[in-house]
Amino acid sequence: MARDMATVNENQLNVLTFGTKIVGKITAESDFRLDGEVEGDIVCKGKVVIGQRGILKGSITCVNAEILGKVIGNFHIAETLSLRATAEISGDVKTKSLVVEPNAVFNGSCSMREVASQQAPSQVNK
Repeated sequence: MARDMATVNENQLNVLTFGTKIVGKITAESDFRLDGEVEGDIVCKGKVVIGQRGILKGSITCVNAEILGKVIGNFHIAETLSLRATAEISGDVKTKSLVVEPNAVFNGSCSMREVASQQAPSQVNK
């Protein structure tokens, strides 16, 4: 029974839908999807997805991230940051791997080092 509960918790997804705005820091133990608007930082132990209508004005610290919407802030991604064709980001990126589709807009700097993967998990645990 305890094993089943652990499996369920690992597959949970947190979603902030379009039309919702939060001002403040978001901390998530599992994956997080933003289709609304956040003014503040997102710290997640899983994957963060900023949907096509999602807007973030703040930093992201997580394991993986997929951006389809707009982000103004810095990124600390332990593994892979994927910028889809509709993405618009402004800020500095620290990640192990960066994937950028044609037509994505990226204004900022990028550092791709093993150090990025060591920094993100410690910040996620805070």
